[in-house]
Amino acid sequence: ASALGIPRPEDGYHGDYIDDLAKLIIAQHPDYLSMPETEAIPAFREAGYALQLQEQKDVLDNFGTHFDVWFSERSLHNGDAISESLKRLKSQGHVFESEGATWLRTTDFGDDKDRVLIKSGGELTYFSSDTAYYIDKRRRGFDICIYMLGADHHGYVGRLKATAACAGDDPDFNIHVLIGQMVKIMEGGQELKLSKRAGTIITLEELVEKVGVDAARYTLIRYPADTPMVMDIDLLKRRTNENPVYYVQYAHARICAVLRNAGELGVKVGLENYQPELLTHPRERELLGGLAQFPSVIAGAAELRQPHRVARYIEELATMYHGFYSDCRVLPMGDEKPD
Repeated sequence: ASALGIPRPEDGYHGDYIDDLAKLIIAQHPDYLSMPETEAIPAFREAGYALQLQEQKDVLDNFGTHFDVWFSERSLHNGDAISESLKRLKSQGHVFESEGATWLRTTDFGDDKDRVLIKSGGELTYFSSDTAYYIDKRRRGFDICIYMLGADHHGYVGRLKATAACAGDDPDFNIHVLIGQMVKIMEGGQELKLSKRAGTIITLEELVEKVGVDAARYTLIRYPADTPMVMDIDLLKRRTNENPVYYVQYAHARICAVLRNAGELGVKVGLENYQPELLTHPRERELLGGLAQFPSVIAGAAELRQPHRVARYIEELATMYHGFYSDCRVLPMGDEKPD
């Protein structure tokens, strides 16, 4: 519709990005405009799919987030994943026929109702794809499957765990579900609700344009996934201690400066020159204690699927270092010689 300059369907996607996408497709495939509608719609759909997927990859790459595997749902339907998953579920005795449809008896494992796998007309449901994807991941050797769901999809937890049980797995071991809450973005004291480009959301790309990659990554990771968060754009741009990103980066900059200046003065650094008996100041002992917690913090964050623990630990460590830096002079001043 955008390519032809006609009104979009009421139930279609909105936002300026649709117009941008249509222009890109026309520029690359001008012949699409002369196609019959039955050919043009799938052609535009496939071209749009490829462009949007590449854009997502580019945005995430710029954000420093990399996926080893990009899995397309259509591959489940093009191969035998759906039929193989049905075989496995049937072998466990939880598939039944009713009213011409094929069902999975998920109520056997606590779900609030049984789920349709194949409609009476023969169409596969989204749930059949979900079950096939889970079983395919298990087939590929992944014992623990972690799902990140929005708060509005909390009802999926029961059916996911029931699916694992129906497949003969242990849902408490094989399925881990993280529930993400909404992110509120504030700027100039006002909540940003609309994106000029997307129409309904603030995109990750727009967020990075406002605060940079480091600030965006750190802020998003310093809150528990199940906690609603407020991201203050104005705060994240300030070079003050109230900005947690700046506070941590400043501690890192101070550490780098000390090491650089020590090297220029010929001071030897490294574990081979470590003399713990000289570290007697309370600030030094506090900092050493904080550093000693690093392995357990990392292990705990990984085990509990709570990376925010690392961010909060870094902030606590930065506080310790700033205190140490203020109270314990490390390098000589003026005409003093390195000791």
